[in-house]
Amino acid sequence: MNAILPRPALDRLRELTGTFRIVVVGGPRQAGKTTLLRTLHAEGSGSYATLDDPTTLNTARQDPAGYASFGARPRVIDEVQRGGNDLLLAIKECADNDNSPGQFILSGSSRFLTVPTLSESLAGRAVFLDLWPLSAAERTGSVADTPAALFDPATFASRDLVSTWGRDDYFELIRSGGYPEAIRVPESVRDAWFDSYVSTVTLRDVASFADIRNASAVPQLLGLVAARSGGQLVQGDLAKSLNLAQNTVRDYLNYLEIVFLAARLPAWSTNLSSRLIKTPKAYVTDSGLAASLLGVDESVAEPGHPQAGQLVETLVFTELTRQLTTSTARANLNYFRDREGREVDFVLTKRDGSIVAIEVKASATAKTDSFKHLAWMRDKYGEKFRAGYVLYLGSEVRPFGDRLAAVPVSALWEGRPLP
Repeated sequence: MNAILPRPALDRLRELTGTFRIVVVGGPRQAGKTTLLRTLHAEGSGSYATLDDPTTLNTARQDPAGYASFGARPRVIDEVQRGGNDLLLAIKECADNDNSPGQFILSGSSRFLTVPTLSESLAGRAVFLDLWPLSAAERTGSVADTPAALFDPATFASRDLVSTWGRDDYFELIRSGGYPEAIRVPESVRDAWFDSYVSTVTLRDVASFADIRNASAVPQLLGLVAARSGGQLVQGDLAKSLNLAQNTVRDYLNYLEIVFLAARLPAWSTNLSSRLIKTPKAYVTDSGLAASLLGVDESVAEPGHPQAGQLVETLVFTELTRQLTTSTARANLNYFRDREGREVDFVLTKRDGSIVAIEVKASATAKTDSFKHLAWMRDKYGEKFRAGYVLYLGSEVRPFGDRLAAVPVSALWEGRPLP
């Protein structure tokens, strides 16, 4: 993949820059943040610098106030967290002295407001935009707002979907993931790339804000998250598996979230539900990275493979997460589980209370039994329940009753093929 793919986040970044004083683009390393910022910078005026450059970093640390105030606006600063808290405070002061929009566009490979060594100086002053690795929609050229479309089942489930995706195609997509460099390199060295990537993020980015006494435990913990993708996050079990204290595992999980390698999916609840399980689920934030951590090869596409289900679920989680960052739906993503054993993999909710429920199956057929918890939610929540879908590896949209349908996973990107 040599061409630069269009990214919906660029339009969103233009809009935010024209409205707010400070825009922060966050996301994992190698997701495309630098390319995004350089593309925007090339469109007009302003200044660009990256703190990955040692000379520039030294200047920013030696004179943060002078550095923040120098240069044409918008001042684009890549990997700004490396400048430390003093630089962020200087940027805050500049923005406080000038109400005009488009003063700073900052990027970072860590979540600023949760980094222990940084203050919350930008809270309330900056707007945040996450840039994840490429979604399947971006890779295939789909421009549909699928999260919004999911709330309109009459349109979404009845549209003329032509999907040529087979089981091998899905798992090829899963194993390559969305990091542009991991997609580009030959499959024979992809695992080496992922190993190097995790090592770099652990030893560089995490070590820049945390004292990790057992560095090897961090990628091991990430591997356990991959092995339990879609399962409830029980820190005591993880601590036992790693022979670490539970509070250490808690800290390490937080660090993995700060650098965008892992994510927790909160449980969903309403006032109508008093007997819900509240423990979050956890996922690795890229299916290719998850597949590499699990050590799977092309045999994962074989029906009945023990890791197939969790990897398909990881793919759906990452696709929804990535598309939601630019969707007009403004929906939250959760999962549902109650003490009676009813569970739904994903629940999308809008601010007006609208609900979309999604089950994921790593099979080419969808059965009536797959809809029992979706039907229960439909009956319980009435008109607020807009649609329930079973996303599966088949090729056709099939209705299964009132507001319920089986839909190919590839419908999330309009069934378009990879180039």
